[in-house]
Amino acid sequence: MTPDERRAENRIHNTRYRARKRERREAGDAASSVGAIDLGYRPRPQFEDFHRRKQRWACIVAHRRCGKTLASLMDLIDAALRCDKPDARFAFMSPTYAMAKDSAFQYLKRFTADIPGIEQRESDLMVIFPNGARIRLYGCETYDRLRGIYLDGVILDEAGDMPPQAWPQVIRPALSDRQGWAVFIGTPRGRNEFWRIHEQARTDPAWFSLVLRVSQTHLLPEAEVEDLRRMLTPEAFEAEMECSFDAAILGSYFGKDLADAETSGRITSVPYDPAIPVHTAWDIGIGDSTAIWFFQIVRSELHVIDHYEASGFALGHYVEVLKSKPYQYGRDYLPHDAMARELGTGRSIFETMKALSGRHPWIVRKLSIMDGINAARVTLAKTWFDAGNCHEGLEALRAYHAEFDERAKVFSDRPKHDWSSHSADAMRYMSLAWREIAPDKPKPPPRDSWDAAFNRDAEELRDWRVT
Repeated sequence: MTPDERRAENRIHNTRYRARKRERREAGDAASSVGAIDLGYRPRPQFEDFHRRKQRWACIVAHRRCGKTLASLMDLIDAALRCDKPDARFAFMSPTYAMAKDSAFQYLKRFTADIPGIEQRESDLMVIFPNGARIRLYGCETYDRLRGIYLDGVILDEAGDMPPQAWPQVIRPALSDRQGWAVFIGTPRGRNEFWRIHEQARTDPAWFSLVLRVSQTHLLPEAEVEDLRRMLTPEAFEAEMECSFDAAILGSYFGKDLADAETSGRITSVPYDPAIPVHTAWDIGIGDSTAIWFFQIVRSELHVIDHYEASGFALGHYVEVLKSKPYQYGRDYLPHDAMARELGTGRSIFETMKALSGRHPWIVRKLSIMDGINAARVTLAKTWFDAGNCHEGLEALRAYHAEFDERAKVFSDRPKHDWSSHSADAMRYMSLAWREIAPDKPKPPPRDSWDAAFNRDAEELRDWRVT
């Protein structure tokens, strides 16, 4: 196929997009006679198959600076222009709102500016097309606020950095009634939810799968690639440039401990034992996520049987979640700041929870964050996790990592605050709490009692010999 024929076949994706009127013929698929507009986009050859795909679902694993954000955003623009559904809604989601604005909105404004009748709203990070379709940028740190909206299509950018519950609980249901589509794009962050989506896309014909490694695309100059190889750690280069899901997450606090737990079979099915009380450890967010671990103490082992995390709910919601589960509860452990009184109500979280649950919460002792992380590492060596109920919590623990200081080019001595922080903080509190509950090992009798017992037995033996 000649270049001219290819451009003719893919005129929408490759070089031209049509601004369509809302009126269509009864046949339903022919566009009205609005002139073709060259938006200036020329796709790289590596993305041509992506633009031609027919599948509803797609996953792109690609190295840095290969153009995946622009390609997926142009696909979104094309879908909005061609959509004949009334009031079509499309979304581009990044892990945070700031990332969405920095990485995508300039592209969105630039490549829609020449469409007649387009309306660009920078305050909402939104563009409105002449046919009524909309594209809006979102941050996934507040994904719960998206409950109730509908979507005709969505791009999830850097999906490996998003909360794993955002897709199944909020975004996927939003696509249901309109039979919308989704594209996951990103760079590996270990074997997390994005890896599982990639694995499904590789083998499921209902998915389109694309992997772009720097050694195969040749999109970056060879000298630049070699310079990156010298400057990055081997793990960073493998993950960021060669798209390896097996490379360790840089700065991960619990990655090795969880890998050891998985290798030793401690991430498995851990059933609830009704004869043993279930304790809970909480990280309570005010205007943020709240995470809860459910655990039992079985001799010298910590059995973590369940996990729950959500955002945007009052404390009463989480108390009702506890009541809905079939567990016989022991203690509820809260962080030390739960004793602080709110200015608006004059009550502390401790007092509010006590009134709502009817139980007496316990406060874990205050430790520095790093001391708490070290305590959690020690605890993980004796911990069993239920793989099903704790899936999302385990993803958070794997993703929890130190913040990188760009100026000093080193990892700082504090963790990065993101979606993984809440479950990781609750894990720290659990590691402090369970030691207070675990039964002490029986102490050996005093030395003098051993001596007395020995002398008594020796006396009895001597008497037996005499007789």
